[in-house]
Order: sequence, then structure tokens, then C-alpha cells
Amino acid sequence: MEKLVNDFSFGLFIWQTIIFVGLVLLLKKFAWKPILDAVNEREAGIKNALLSADNARKEMQNLQADNQRILQEARLERDAMLKDAREIKEKMVADAKNEAQVQGQKMIEQAKAAIESEKNTAMAELKLQVSTLSIEIAEKLLQEELSNKATQVKLVEKMLGDSKLS
Repeated sequence: MEKLVNDFSFGLFIWQTIIFVGLVLLLKKFAWKPILDAVNEREAGIKNALLSADNARKEMQNLQADNQRILQEARLERDAMLKDAREIKEKMVADAKNEAQVQGQKMIEQAKAAIESEKNTAMAELKLQVSTLSIEIAEKLLQEELSNKATQVKLVEKMLGDSKLS
């Protein structure tokens, strides 16, 4: 340190100071301005990128909110459609049941009427057969001699045994 103090020269100091100041001025004129411009440009680019990212994030949130809203609306619409379909199905089933009951009741009534008609026809036919048999028996009895009561009874029993009611 002492050697530096002993070798100190004002002329050299002044020249070094002038060269240093000149170098600083040259750097300021030719190097710092482009460097500062590049740094400022980079800073503006970063700010723009951050702003774009923030806008993209907000837009993504809006899209997600829209998607949620659309999804919710679709769910509500689906639920309404399912509810309507269930109601239509239940109404169709109830209508089909009612129609089946009405048709069944009609068929039962028709069957009852047919049975009653067949029964009446059979009864009329049976009455006709009985009356025909009675007339035949009466004719035969009248043709026979009515003097013998035992013969008449025997004849009636024989005629009844021969006739079969079908």
C-alpha cells in the first residue's frame, strides 16, 4: 500500500479519469441505451405475457362457469324429459289397464250372455223333447186299452225307461 502511495502520479491519475469518463460516456451512448431498451422491451414482454396469462386464466374461468351453467341446464332439461317420459309411461300403462278392464268386462258380459242364451236354448230344447215324449206316451197310452191299470203303469215305466234325456 505504501508503494502505491509513493508511486502516485497526478498526470496518470488525470489520464485514467479522462479515459474512464470517456469510456462511461461511450458506453452510455452506444451500449447502455440498447441494453436498457432490451431490458425495457423484455420487461414489457413479461408484463404482456403476465397480462395475457391473467386474461387467459379469466377467460378459462368464464368458460368453466359457462360449461357448468350449460351442464346444469342440460341436467335440468334431462330431468324434465325423464319426468315427462315417466308421466307418459304411467299414463299409457293406466290407459292400457283401463282399456283391458273394459275389454275384459265386455268379454265377460258377452260370455255371460252367450251362456244364458245357450242355457235358454237348451232348456227350450229339453222342454220340447219332454213335451214330445209326453205326447208320444199319451198317444201310446190312449191307443192301449185303458181298462188295465197295471198295464198302463207298466207301459209308462217302459216308455220312460226307453227314453233318455240327453
